[in-house]
Amino acid sequence: MTYDAARAVRRDAAGCLVVRSTPAVPAAAVLLLHGGRSEGLGPPPLVNLPALRMRPFASAVARALADRDVLVAEVRYRHRGWNDARRDAAVDAAAALARLRERAGQIPVVLVGHSMGGRAALRAAGDPMVRGVVALAPWCPPGEPVEHLAGRTVHLLHDEADRTTSARESWDLVRRARAAGVEATGIPMPSGGHAMLRGAAHWHRLTAELTAALLARVEPGG
Repeated sequence: MTYDAARAVRRDAAGCLVVRSTPAVPAAAVLLLHGGRSEGLGPPPLVNLPALRMRPFASAVARALADRDVLVAEVRYRHRGWNDARRDAAVDAAAALARLRERAGQIPVVLVGHSMGGRAALRAAGDPMVRGVVALAPWCPPGEPVEHLAGRTVHLLHDEADRTTSARESWDLVRRARAAGVEATGIPMPSGGHAMLRGAAHWHRLTAELTAALLARVEPGG
């Protein structure tokens, strides 16, 4: 399978899943979740910079998994914000996983999320399909749950110079997850800030390597 940027985007009928590339019979999947806002009930704009920021990650992941039958897709949000107890991005992530299950069966999945999408990925990781999470500059407020991550592997990447989300809170989540028996790692990034622009190639390459390693730990279709 190869990533083809010119390939027409196929939006799932349920609207929550945007497939970027797929083999005829997927053996595994990677779902990407872009960032957003803490509050915002309006829909994401047509020109959605947080979503565009994830395209190079999708491309890098697809290239790293070119020799495996892996579906690469994005989660489509209904709203721009997390919206407190509504947890809209996490609800949409769960809906995308359910739709993927209907489409491809119980295949192993890795979630790759940035900022609010990192929080949504971590929240949705309790789904039995999810084998791991790669969270990029994630939003990890104090008290985020970790017990449901048991049996998964999670990697949190953060530049400690980030002024939008807190690397210290990411490291705290890693510490609490480890205390709960989760295989969790915190990876300080040397540059990039929150937007991951400076040193972007390093972010893309490391994310692809971590994602490929997570899927290599499970049998195809396992």
